[in-house]
Amino acid sequence: MKVVVIGGVAAGTKAAAKLKRQDRSAQVTVYTKGKDISYAGCGLPYYVGGEIRSREALIVNTPAKFSALTGVEVQTGMEAVALDAAGKTVTFRDLENGGERKEGYDSLIIATGAEPFVPNVAGTGLNGVFTIRTPDDAIGLKSYVEDNHCRSAVVVGGGFIGLEIAENLMAQGLKVTVADMADQVMPNLFDAEMADYIKRRLQEKGLRIVTGAALEEITGEGHAAGIRTSVGTIQGDVVVLAIGVRPATGFLSDSGLEMNRGTIVVDGHQKTNLPDIYAVGDCAQVHNRITGKGQWSAMGSTANITGRCLAENLTGEEALYGGCLGTGVVRLAEDMNAGRTGLTESQAKEAGFDPVTITCVTDDKAHYYPGASSFVTKLIADRESHRLLGIQVIGAGAVDKMVDIAVTGISMKAKAEDFNTMDFAYAPPFSTAIHPFVQACYILENKLSGKLESFTPAEYAAGAAKGYKVIDVQPEPKIPGAAWVDLTTVNGPVDGLDPDEKLLLVCTKGKRAYFLQNRLKAFGYTNTRVLEGGAFFNKVKVSLEGRKLSPAEIKRVKGLGCLQDKRYPDVFNVRVITRNGKITSEEHRVIAEAAEKFGSGAVTMTTRLTLEIQGVHYDNIPDVIEFLQAHGLQTGGTGSLVRPVVSCKGTTCQYGLLDSYGLSEKLHERFYIGYHGVTLPHKFKIAVGGCPNNCVKPDLNDLGIVGQRVPMIDYTKCRGCKKCQVESGCPVHVAKVVDGKIQIDPNACNNCGRCKGKCPFGAVEDYQEGYKIYIGGRWGKRIANGRPLNRIFTSEEEVLELVEKAILLFRDEGISGERFADTIQRLGFEYVEDKLLNTQIDKSAILDKDVEGGATC
Repeated sequence: MKVVVIGGVAAGTKAAAKLKRQDRSAQVTVYTKGKDISYAGCGLPYYVGGEIRSREALIVNTPAKFSALTGVEVQTGMEAVALDAAGKTVTFRDLENGGERKEGYDSLIIATGAEPFVPNVAGTGLNGVFTIRTPDDAIGLKSYVEDNHCRSAVVVGGGFIGLEIAENLMAQGLKVTVADMADQVMPNLFDAEMADYIKRRLQEKGLRIVTGAALEEITGEGHAAGIRTSVGTIQGDVVVLAIGVRPATGFLSDSGLEMNRGTIVVDGHQKTNLPDIYAVGDCAQVHNRITGKGQWSAMGSTANITGRCLAENLTGEEALYGGCLGTGVVRLAEDMNAGRTGLTESQAKEAGFDPVTITCVTDDKAHYYPGASSFVTKLIADRESHRLLGIQVIGAGAVDKMVDIAVTGISMKAKAEDFNTMDFAYAPPFSTAIHPFVQACYILENKLSGKLESFTPAEYAAGAAKGYKVIDVQPEPKIPGAAWVDLTTVNGPVDGLDPDEKLLLVCTKGKRAYFLQNRLKAFGYTNTRVLEGGAFFNKVKVSLEGRKLSPAEIKRVKGLGCLQDKRYPDVFNVRVITRNGKITSEEHRVIAEAAEKFGSGAVTMTTRLTLEIQGVHYDNIPDVIEFLQAHGLQTGGTGSLVRPVVSCKGTTCQYGLLDSYGLSEKLHERFYIGYHGVTLPHKFKIAVGGCPNNCVKPDLNDLGIVGQRVPMIDYTKCRGCKKCQVESGCPVHVAKVVDGKIQIDPNACNNCGRCKGKCPFGAVEDYQEGYKIYIGGRWGKRIANGRPLNRIFTSEEEVLELVEKAILLFRDEGISGERFADTIQRLGFEYVEDKLLNTQIDKSAILDKDVEGGATC
């Protein structure tokens, strides 16, 4: 049997290798267009992010290694250009020399896969525009980012690959924007409310996501500078097109094969409509296991499974492919994974089911075990039969295990109740005693039976709870404007709640709200609804309707960066964080638009170079924060935390001793963002000055950094001139000619570097470039000037390490309510200096401490 396989990545190599194991006498040859075979396409984003370190690690098999292992012949650089089904031949073009040759076959396997979709818009050929399909694509992208010192990127496409690439570009320190023409991320994979939760979480981590943005052009002259979309222009130093893929079947258009939107139609045995021709992988259409309808499943898993089934079918065994479920799993951030399988709620409706859903939040492992987190799970089932139809799950833990359980159940046509007593694995590091999947099934069963009456997040977002009184059932009141009920005290009717009143019960995740509903039903309450997913998943808003805000709520809102306008009870100025006062023109436009939409239209600048949107009503605060986050901007800058870093303009002033913007941005990333959840005894302000001019008053901050240029005199070149150019040019008059030689008092010199080049004989040409660090400064009611540490720091990394030690020392030895200046005064400057310069600090132990902050603004 002579078998020709077109395509050598996943499906083709899997089918070929299995064929040879099934029938050693078969003559099997793989023809592939590329130089690589069997590469790890799904690993490409992680090469870009640096987790996979070499190109070789992406290549599962080389042609020679594959041939030696399997006995399959491999021909690389061969592109299939025509199929003659009647003559049973395929024409190949040799990409090295351009020659063509025909190959006959007894059986033909088409496994040509798919190719990236590149839209027909201007700019796709510019340098800095990439797709991600092959190892060379990933290598090219990573090299371009590094070689061109890219600071920002635009990823077009919000599907699995687009979001994976975005995460990995962010891991390389780039500011990333994802743009998608759909109205949600991961369309057709997750329902809208789950996609919205993912979007919100990713935006909180600094990823900008713009939906409803159709690509119209890639901008730039010679190299990419961003994209123009239907909703505006987005800047980026590099552009990645992750819009999707299309079946690589163009050469088959006149072959007589039955096609559907570019995919080759096959039956359950991978047969096409033409004799002895089969298709597997991304070029083939399979069928959905639930609906039986044709479906394209461009996944490595489907490719490998169907490739193996085909090999068995060709060698006389029965290997009917059962169908796909659209199963997928993705890491979206360091602490957020997402997975799904089966039908979404909307797809279930389209397929003729009457779907009922539950969205719940459960522990992903024993809550007391270190690293425990939560799963957000949406189950979809058929209302009449209770048959499980789909799952979507988001969380920090093993979402793939949740999905795999659902895959098994759906494939076996299981009902929700069928999982109730299954003996799933349990130990605290792995799961909960009742598996979180089973817990989700219990909740779904309660809803199906009527024991739980609820609003789904989608229903709540659509306004289904209008007219309901919001009841906060959390252990402590946290929902502004809601009535709080202490669940543990409810043993009868609740004062202030009418039994016929419409009540929306909201707790953190949903469990306590269900418990309260159960009790209230027993006491005659007839109109209660639980909000599925609670405050953990939903954006819960209660209008104050003119009521006065409590001090606790004003403090909470202040922690979000919203400062109360003392003239009004419910109007705030919303502080927008900038990186040392520098923002892009696009960010300017966004802030102006936010001010017009949600505030008074005015924007002011603070003394620490952040911007404040004026006149935002309390009810608009969540909306303005969400709007800003959607455009990559954050609010904040208050509380007992590291404050936004401020810097002078550095290299553009007359001294320009250091790149103050560059250093302050690193400080911003590492300590304002990186330490944003670390509470300190008080606020901690950092300033960077490019020279001793001290434009931003570094020595009046808790920690100040000043650029230094320390002169190193070459006395062999000093002529002791009567009119010394160095002496006359010294702005602080500390350079003096003494006994015929230039002298500069190191204790009086401010190391401004203005003497550089002044000596015509080169006596003052060499300098120690570095940084002076002041600690313990403070501006305000009790001014304190910081004192410099007795050392010049010569690298940015030394500065960053010292800043971290200072923050940790303050957290460890400071007292709640005192500024760093007070801590230094109490402990003694010499003690603090010695700790910072000469002592190791136990970072983990200090971060594990409980610290109460004392900042009031």
